[in-house]
Amino acid sequence: MESALLEGLTDAQRRAVTHRSGAQLVMAGPGSGKTTVVTRRIALLLDQGVSPYSVLALTFTNKAAGEMRDRVRRTIGDHAARGLTIATFHAFAARQLRLLHEQVGVPQDFTIFDASDQKSAAKQAVAESGMDGANWPPASVLGAISRVKQALLSPQEAEAQACDFWSRSMASIYKCYQRILERAHALDFDDLLRLFAAALRDNPQLRAHLGTRFEYLMVDEYQDTNHAQFVIASSIAAAHGNICVVGDPDQSIYAWRGADITNILDFESQYVGATTVSLGQNFRSTAMIVAASAGLIACNESHRARELHTELGAGELPVLFGAMDEHAEAQEVVERFQRLHQEDGIPWNEMVVLYRINAISRVLEEMFRAADVPHIVARGTAFYQRKEIKDALSYLRVLHNQADDISLRRIVNVPARGIGSTSMGRLERFAARYGLGLAEAMRRRSEIEGLGKRAGAAIDRFIAMIDGWQRAMSGGPIEISLADLVARVLDESGMEQSLRSNAQEEDIDRVANLQELVSAASERELEQDAAAEVDAPASLAGRLASWLESITLVADADMIDPEQGAVTLMSLHASKGLEFDVVAIVACEQGVLPHARALDDIGQMEEERRLCYVGMTRARKHLLMGHANSRTQRGQHERMSPSRFLDEIPSDSVCQIHADDSWQVNQVVEITVHVGQPVRHPRFGLGRVLRLGRRPQGATITVDFVEFGPRTLPASHASLEPTGNCDIDF
Repeated sequence: MESALLEGLTDAQRRAVTHRSGAQLVMAGPGSGKTTVVTRRIALLLDQGVSPYSVLALTFTNKAAGEMRDRVRRTIGDHAARGLTIATFHAFAARQLRLLHEQVGVPQDFTIFDASDQKSAAKQAVAESGMDGANWPPASVLGAISRVKQALLSPQEAEAQACDFWSRSMASIYKCYQRILERAHALDFDDLLRLFAAALRDNPQLRAHLGTRFEYLMVDEYQDTNHAQFVIASSIAAAHGNICVVGDPDQSIYAWRGADITNILDFESQYVGATTVSLGQNFRSTAMIVAASAGLIACNESHRARELHTELGAGELPVLFGAMDEHAEAQEVVERFQRLHQEDGIPWNEMVVLYRINAISRVLEEMFRAADVPHIVARGTAFYQRKEIKDALSYLRVLHNQADDISLRRIVNVPARGIGSTSMGRLERFAARYGLGLAEAMRRRSEIEGLGKRAGAAIDRFIAMIDGWQRAMSGGPIEISLADLVARVLDESGMEQSLRSNAQEEDIDRVANLQELVSAASERELEQDAAAEVDAPASLAGRLASWLESITLVADADMIDPEQGAVTLMSLHASKGLEFDVVAIVACEQGVLPHARALDDIGQMEEERRLCYVGMTRARKHLLMGHANSRTQRGQHERMSPSRFLDEIPSDSVCQIHADDSWQVNQVVEITVHVGQPVRHPRFGLGRVLRLGRRPQGATITVDFVEFGPRTLPASHASLEPTGNCDIDF
């Protein structure tokens, strides 16, 4: 089977796949087939007799992990792959912490707080620490706590290192924040990595155990690893040195969330004698896109020079264009997408618009909507952030972990059941006085003064309902599936009936969303059965915990459905790992891309350049990069300057269209027009010039007409007449 596994690979890919023992660094440029290399290498190891139980592959998104698993199974068969572990860092750490809960000191049934839960906990921590909430916004607090946790510091260690007012205050908030999580039997995202990494660092027996268990370790996107992930990987590999990392320092774009580019840059120093293989052939993009992106990234001092090439032909030149403002910029993108769809037959789902700042999507959304172009905005876990889904998941999280007070507060009176804010206030005060969770306080509600009979009865029914689900989940007389459990919760909680009783269209949609959640549970169970991993949970409680984990740990890129017939609008950061036939990068302006905070910092400027490079290399066939001469920011119309990155792209690799060009139009009577010029057309009437374009088939002029909207006309016979009427309401 070895010859089949090596078939179709380049020489460099073949060297990477056949490497058996010792450390290996695979420098994989964009579109160079790194997933093929990782999956073929895993398949070859198994074909050579390595036990699947001994192989561990770690990556960053569920989508990437799922694709690797699917490819390996398709290559060698489901049976041969049974016991193989391919997971995200967070999912792997969560699984190990549940197995090691006694050694690490965490509850086995811990809940993972998502972003919303963390924000609530941060607000509560600020209040409990006696700080002014106005001076300690949740986003800043969580960012600071995240940085401390990535350094593997406990609250006590952070407090010991605090040396000024800010760090001492932050240490106090961190301590309160962690107490809130502990009371809820919860961990946040960073805890998963911190606690697991610290356990590996401090426990030689654990290092030896996992090193023996996972004799072959592969890490994808190694340039994105932070300190905790570095400790996890290097600790597991310490016993045998069989670590293969795949990545590209030119695509390191997550320093703001702790990624350390030196992990990949220093790999050869850490593992002396490591084999290094460079994958330089791009199987994704045409030559002009490869040349343009390579020219940009070469401006980074951290860039390691290597030959990048493609055999996909020259292709079209990437287009750099300027526009009068953000509306004209968006209109240019929409029109080009429409032409590519209509004339070249490129489907909408093969087109994407990328931007540095999410707020930029608003004008784009309006333009796509006005043009009747189907589009979606990728912003994280959209489905799972809908209110009814959050409510349903909160029920399930309380069922999984009754100490989860944040989830319990959310659903205790959803739908209304007579447990109002007054009753909750009494319960919370009682719980705080005796150091109890809210569920425990509810079970002792007879001891609480001031609770009326009606509220007491409602509390009893609520707890009885939770206990009934708990018995069903723990192995009642009839074994039920995960989907059955979810359906029962939605029914008996009253959520579904409450929404059905309303005739509002949005409530009908919400019921459909709840039904989709049942379907998601069913699909998850089928996936778990198919995976058949050695450490996969067998009990219903374990399957519920695993599913809730997978929902909480979902990433932006996991939410992109390639089958949807729609243009995707998303941030540059979220586009990592994706590819499209057509890519437009908008707002390429100083202060936006690169971001304003990077302008005076060389390191941050290099990361911004890498971010632009990542966006450019998402394109297979067509690349469009735009900037506006002015943009409305914070309600003010501001002049903008083109991004310095546009000047760094080799001029012979792009076609440039400027917004401020003035052109002579070859008509019967030669006239001069410029952007913003009021003009009259014999058929379309009055309008204003939006932009001027240079294209291989000839120059064009786009005019926004009062009655007919934007129209793009050939400059050679545009039939335009300048007009001095500047008072027209355009």
